[in-house]
Amino acid sequence: MVDWQVTAATIYCKDVDDEVTIIVHRDGAVQCVGFARYGKPDKDTAGLLKQKSRRLRRRLECTGPKCRRVTGYRDRLFAEEAKKAGTAGSQ
Repeated sequence: MVDWQVTAATIYCKDVDDEVTIIVHRDGAVQCVGFARYGKPDKDTAGLLKQKSRRLRRRLECTGPKCRRVTGYRDRLFAEEAKKAGTAGSQ
């Protein structure tokens, strides 16, 4: 069992060429704050993504709350917690 309620990390997301915050809850639920902004972008955000896309010469698009960065971070956290629990239990 994890000894925290919620944890968060800010990472660079190549899909939107910006930093986003990933929030992981104790029960394994995850959310990406970037999805709120880039998932269904408003007019200003869509214009910003279009500008960045032209500059980078690739399409920028949020792949949703279940993207590999979000799930990978969650899985890594729980793997670290399981490893800690295994190590603590063997002492």
